[in-house]
Amino acid sequence: MNSTGGRQTAPPIKRHHTARYYAHRVRESLTTRLSKLICSIFLGLLLVVGVVAFILWLSLRPHRPRFHVHNFSVANLAEGVGLTEITFNVTARNSNQNIGIYYDSMEASIYYKDQRVAQTSLLFPFYQEPKNTTVIYDELKGTTITESSQRTNELMNDLAKGSVVFRLELTSMIRFKVSTWKSKSHRMHASCDVGVAQDGNILAPYKDKRCPVYFT
Repeated sequence: MNSTGGRQTAPPIKRHHTARYYAHRVRESLTTRLSKLICSIFLGLLLVVGVVAFILWLSLRPHRPRFHVHNFSVANLAEGVGLTEITFNVTARNSNQNIGIYYDSMEASIYYKDQRVAQTSLLFPFYQEPKNTTVIYDELKGTTITESSQRTNELMNDLAKGSVVFRLELTSMIRFKVSTWKSKSHRMHASCDVGVAQDGNILAPYKDKRCPVYFT
């Protein structure tokens, strides 16, 4: 015993744990380690599945077709009011690696500013294989622009300046095909601005130009 100021203090009591206590601590430690291991494996598998799903999504995500104007001409353009014949040559490129495209219908419209001057249905329904290019060629009979209309005056003014810009609008109903699965129908538009010279032939800056594509 120790004494302080005449008072005696008892020595500290040493606690002795039983074997059951140590066994319980070991079980707790093993359970914690096992839980951490299971969580690590689960998170690892989740990461792998996420990466695989992302790669599959990138490879199977459909890319919209690419349209390019290669030729465009307007006969008798110098006469102004009589757009008797309009000829164009456009290619549609399916750049997808594993996705085909069904074209159920396609329609071509040609506009001068906001006035439609020609329209026709194009192609029969067809299926476009992946990594494939289709040529779209047609001759349209143009309508007559009223001689006294504002559009005629604008057309003649543009012609006097050396160029006239038309807009070729291709509207298609398409479906994507992945293996045996087919998507629902989508209305797709390719809008191509095309400039022609006084002789009615396409100007160099517009030749082989890519057309913006959008869906509605």
